[in-house]
Amino acid sequence: MGRLVPAVTRALDILELFLQGDGTLSAPEITRRLQLPRTTVHELLTTLAARAYLVPVPDQPGRYRLGVRTHQLGSRYAEQLDLAAEGRQVAREIAETCGETVHVAILEDLDVIYIAKVDSTHAVRMVSAAGRRLPAHCTSVGKMLLASLPEGEFEARIADAELVAMTPNSIVEPDALREALDAVRERGVAVEHQESNPDVSCVAAPVRDGSGRVVAALSISVPMVRWTDGREGELAGLAARGAADLSERLGHRGGR
Repeated sequence: MGRLVPAVTRALDILELFLQGDGTLSAPEITRRLQLPRTTVHELLTTLAARAYLVPVPDQPGRYRLGVRTHQLGSRYAEQLDLAAEGRQVAREIAETCGETVHVAILEDLDVIYIAKVDSTHAVRMVSAAGRRLPAHCTSVGKMLLASLPEGEFEARIADAELVAMTPNSIVEPDALREALDAVRERGVAVEHQESNPDVSCVAAPVRDGSGRVVAALSISVPMVRWTDGREGELAGLAARGAADLSERLGHRGGR
């Protein structure tokens, strides 16, 4: 690994300060926070402003905010993101931690489509595949995604829909589904107990993009022979961690 360039490191330290607070800073504030010489900060701010990474704040002399160049870089980064590819990488990390099958799915109308899957390391495991489509109301990822829709949009989608049963545990009544989604919103994770497969339970958490919008869900699926109440709580936390990691890769800054 090559040597770090001090001037570049300091410039990046300055830019990262603007991710905090209201997004505006003065030279004295930067000097105090980074414990740098005033002349160094002045030179770096002048350079960053000349290259449009920072711009003066209108009507606030001496204060700066992020400039258009940072937006352009962020937009180009977002254009290069591949949700499926990023999802597979995070799913692999989570699967290695828990040894169970991990999925990432998106919502299309009232179905979920699995865009990434990493298999369990156990001999007894869930049989599924990326690209598979299932009714959203029968899955943990689907309930997570439905719970994240604006109320009006959810009601429009469900208005004339028939909620088909995949197992005896599947939710088939609209009011029961609404109640289940309320519980998902309150808890922050979704759980499915043998609702799409009589031998499997799952837990899922939301994946957000840079705007904070829920764009996918990450789930961990476990055969009932390995499912317990204690295991559910453990996997719920792990699914939330994986979803947060994937969200960060998509530019979300809301924290875990």
